[in-house]
Amino acid sequence: MDRPAQVIARPTDRAVAYNPGTATDSLHLRAARVLADNWTGASTVPSRGLYPHQWSWDSAFIAIGLRHLSPLRAQTELETLLAAQWGDGRVPHIVFNPSVPLDAYFPSPDFWRSSTAGRAAGAPRTVQTSGIVQPPVHALAAWLVHRADPGLSRARGFLSTVYPRLAAWHRYLLHRRDLGGGSLASVVHPWEQGMDNSPCWDAPLARVTPAPARSFRRADLDHGAPEDRPTDLDYGRYVRLATDYRDRGYDDGPNSLAGPDAFAVEDPAFNALLIASEHALARIARELGATGTARHARAERLTAALVERLWDPARGMFLCRDVIGGGLIGERGVSGLVPLLLPTLPRDIATTLVRSLSGPHFGLGSLTRLVPSYDLRGEAFDPHRYWRGPAWFNTGWLLERGLRQHGERGRADALRRALLRTADASGFAEYVDPYTGEACGTASFSWTAALALDLLHDQPSWDKGGRTDEDTATALKGGDRG
Repeated sequence: MDRPAQVIARPTDRAVAYNPGTATDSLHLRAARVLADNWTGASTVPSRGLYPHQWSWDSAFIAIGLRHLSPLRAQTELETLLAAQWGDGRVPHIVFNPSVPLDAYFPSPDFWRSSTAGRAAGAPRTVQTSGIVQPPVHALAAWLVHRADPGLSRARGFLSTVYPRLAAWHRYLLHRRDLGGGSLASVVHPWEQGMDNSPCWDAPLARVTPAPARSFRRADLDHGAPEDRPTDLDYGRYVRLATDYRDRGYDDGPNSLAGPDAFAVEDPAFNALLIASEHALARIARELGATGTARHARAERLTAALVERLWDPARGMFLCRDVIGGGLIGERGVSGLVPLLLPTLPRDIATTLVRSLSGPHFGLGSLTRLVPSYDLRGEAFDPHRYWRGPAWFNTGWLLERGLRQHGERGRADALRRALLRTADASGFAEYVDPYTGEACGTASFSWTAALALDLLHDQPSWDKGGRTDEDTATALKGGDRG
């Protein structure tokens, strides 16, 4: 995500706009208030003062927490995002609020020019969006939201409404973004992966000629310390990639791999979330009357491709693959641990990931409170610099679920407690110092509050209905509506 960083105080006197239920836990109520304050009427901004639009994977994580407060609002959150989907299936990473001034955020709608530059790709005409995407958490979120209140979901036709859009989203990623030819989706910009300033991008970014500094204005430096933000050189490269993608009409064809400034990377977390959402989409298909077997089978094939292309046994984790330059990128980022959430991951690989998570490079349970975003021993590690070391709550939430998925209940419980304590103590910070828990970025951050709510409900699995994903993947037989 391209976001400025600042720790800010949020108003505390606004009324909660919906009923948070009967829970009296103060953390629950404070988290509910954050989500109430950041609600715009149709969606939730990440933080009202600094991030005034709707972000794609934020909304998925926010909906996962909102389902415990208002299943209707959680459904609306996803419906609003998916209403901005492009004709080619992509779900844009930002849906812009037209009431927000253009200079409040960069890159603004007049930079992306979605309705004109994206016309050939089917960009919507009635709403302005960015032209890039973010990790596909949405089908997983939709399934969890449905399970929170199946009666309401069925009465509103929630799943039947979102399923075709989610299926089109997955088709786009599986077909238009298989730029490496190995069945995995590629990202064409670091912002797409969500962990945009990770050292994992340094090598492929080094090929990109930065846009001239005079051609854009960095709004993020008005709010955050420059030493905690991407460098001017990196930011110029981000702008160059986005500009080139826009100027070729957001085309993902062969031209996307041509030229000296090309960027295409297969990322383990992005693809792991696609696989997890493919399993969830199979469950949605089953709820709508099909069996979902074909989708489960596809998820298993993608898991095999993930292992074949991105697993590095020597480092004990998954790595990014540079599609343009060829070969794996030898940096340890938290992205390489996220595949732990996959239900059919080979047991030996899951065991190795747990060992790496608690080992000297990430130190969970010994050196660090929460999982750092980058290798503690890496040359680029910085505990405060955006995605180059700080701990984030969404990756912690995913890893807590992954640990639980693979029988590591004690480690999962410890991580859950640490996430809740740190969310509370930090004022629901955007991210924190992994050693101390010191708040960084913006306060009252929506996905931190939402995922804290989800952890408070202490679900032993993602599905209260009984079976685990692995049970379903192996038990269902028959066709699939696709």
